[in-house]
Amino acid sequence: MLKEILFDTISLITILNPIAAAAIMLSLVKYSDIPEVSKKTSFTVFVSSVVTMFLGGVILKIFGINIPSIKAIGGVVLLIIALNMVQGKEVAPTNSTPKEHEAATQKDDVSVIPLGIPILFGPGVITTIIILSEKSKTLIEKGILFTAIILSSLIVYLTLRNAAYISKILGVNGLKITTRIMGLVIGAIAFLFLVGGVKSLWMGA
Repeated sequence: MLKEILFDTISLITILNPIAAAAIMLSLVKYSDIPEVSKKTSFTVFVSSVVTMFLGGVILKIFGINIPSIKAIGGVVLLIIALNMVQGKEVAPTNSTPKEHEAATQKDDVSVIPLGIPILFGPGVITTIIILSEKSKTLIEKGILFTAIILSSLIVYLTLRNAAYISKILGVNGLKITTRIMGLVIGAIAFLFLVGGVKSLWMGA
């Protein structure tokens, strides 16, 4: 059980990439607003994750999409994200556009948009939660995923809350190295999803 919780938590936290989000947050808010923004942003991630966990599968069934297909295409999406992270490129689905950045600086509250969605909670996270949720059949397995979501949201909060200290300690090069390491982890997870999805589709054909 502990192994499953650890796997789900690592899967979510590497794709959420709170360290990169923390760096973006520092450019959007005042230092005095960090505690409140961190709390609201992490809560946004938590609520979005729980809703996706319980309703993601229902939406797939409505459109007649099976889980192996989602695992296969989800693996491809995560692999693209991982390759971009490893190469040091910006990952479009999880970063704000210049217009969003400009609009955000003109608002008092940026915790929900763009920090919560889509900078943290983007397509990669949605895909991962749906796959992990559909893999969890029993109540205990659902509880494991729910626990992983709670832990991931807590890690997001702690990272954002201490964004100023993390930025000073890591620096620009440290942030780049951390992002590349996370990219490698996401790439490994992507291959697990991709191979598992293709194998299920092949055997079911």
